[in-house]
Amino acid sequence: MDENLNEIDDDTLYDDLMDEADGEQAPTEYEHFRFVADKGQSLLRVDKFLVDRMTNTTRNRIQQAAEAGCIRVNDAPVKSNYRVKPLDIVTIVLDRPRYSNDIVPEDIPLNIVYEDDDLLVINKPAGLVVHPGVGNWSGTMLNALAYHLKDDPRFDVTNPRMGLVHRIDKDTSGLLVVAKNPEAKANLSLQFFNKTTKRKYRALVWGIIQEDEGTVIGSIGRNPKDRLQMACFPDNSQGKYAVTHYTVLERLGYVTLVECRLETGRTHQIRVHMKHIGHVLFNDARYGGNEILKGTTFSKYKQFVQNCFAICPRQALHAKTLGFVHPRTGEEMFFDSEIADDMAELIARWRVYATTKDLER
Repeated sequence: MDENLNEIDDDTLYDDLMDEADGEQAPTEYEHFRFVADKGQSLLRVDKFLVDRMTNTTRNRIQQAAEAGCIRVNDAPVKSNYRVKPLDIVTIVLDRPRYSNDIVPEDIPLNIVYEDDDLLVINKPAGLVVHPGVGNWSGTMLNALAYHLKDDPRFDVTNPRMGLVHRIDKDTSGLLVVAKNPEAKANLSLQFFNKTTKRKYRALVWGIIQEDEGTVIGSIGRNPKDRLQMACFPDNSQGKYAVTHYTVLERLGYVTLVECRLETGRTHQIRVHMKHIGHVLFNDARYGGNEILKGTTFSKYKQFVQNCFAICPRQALHAKTLGFVHPRTGEEMFFDSEIADDMAELIARWRVYATTKDLER
């Protein structure tokens, strides 16, 4: 880790503090910046201490980082009013590694549903990693974007002041917006940060949800028993405040099709909140949804579920709609996408099962 790094970009903090949609990588903390206070350091607020040592950022961004738990002193999270003492070790940690490789343009097909001079909207397939990271430095959506925009002299995919505004998980399909210039990135990022965007997901979950609609409120943070998972803390004792609204669309045998509306966008939010209320996403391996959690003991039923796992070999989650205000024109933009083929076939299979239930005979 380079201890002499002294830059951070405003919108890099926007991206990582928002933890958009379901998070691209497994939850991990990466140290991006480290400063050691001098022996003669006078007591100084940590936000002032950092803004004096970093370029391309503001005190407000530093304070937001502190509120999100990204500012550490001697490995412990601190608030922005913490006073730095001599020899304190001040670090900034984020949920993704710093770029260590150039992003090489790769001719990867992209389903672009809208594009203009300021932005583009992409319908991402399941299986495509959005953001480069450990083990995924190539073959990502950013590599595809670098190729698609290779002839646009204004676009630099390695510049965090443009590009991805939010992220969804590798195995989640659906809509994403990408900014082509810093002005669009700043404007769109602020809309996500202020929770004024409109996002709805489709999810197939285990079990029959009895109520027609509901809201899950509970902070989301790393699971202390499993660092690869996030967990819900309904008492808000840990993690970041999160709210998910859901509406039942169909009850299908031993699973339920729901629409989820994000009020916040935390790592794995829908997956964690639905598990918290006892309805793990179908085939969500990380949270146990790849086991038969509801149903009968009949061998035909077990085979039916195994076939369903094979049809949709990932968590059954799709980012269906996306709405925002265009950063240049001020126009209300709204996009709707068809559910990905594998998930659509999965739902169709359960719909037939719920109608006939012949597998129980």
